[in-house]
Amino acid sequence: MGRAVAERLGWAFQDLDQVVAAAAQASVAQIFASEGEAGFRRRETEAVVVASGWTRTVVATGGGAACHEESLRLMLQTGRVVALEISAEEVVRRAKGGAGRPLLAGATDPLGVVTELLRARAPFYARAHHRVVTDGLAIDAVAANVLEVLETWC
Repeated sequence: MGRAVAERLGWAFQDLDQVVAAAAQASVAQIFASEGEAGFRRRETEAVVVASGWTRTVVATGGGAACHEESLRLMLQTGRVVALEISAEEVVRRAKGGAGRPLLAGATDPLGVVTELLRARAPFYARAHHRVVTDGLAIDAVAANVLEVLETWC
């Protein structure tokens, strides 16, 4: 979705997970396996610091990056933060069993895990400059909604 927004704006696009993986020379799954979530989040915060210096770049942060005070504060100060609202059911449907999602890998109750994650993350997401609902929408529709809320800023 971020890539679609970047293309429409004529800006660069970066996926923060890919930035973290490139810096670590390891996949996100490998980082989680060797360093745990805490190690991944530390690396993610370092990547947010780097990304804060970019201009005309759409950065897809993933769901957890904004849930660390240092990262969220920096994102709010240096760019426009758009929280993509999604239901727990839609997350589970899109995750297709958790492949590539370390926090869902092997979960016996993925809906319960996602419900708790969204509940814990809600106070952080509420601080975003804008929120866009994504349930049931195609990527192009979400991108159009994001661009609409950003029109007054860009």
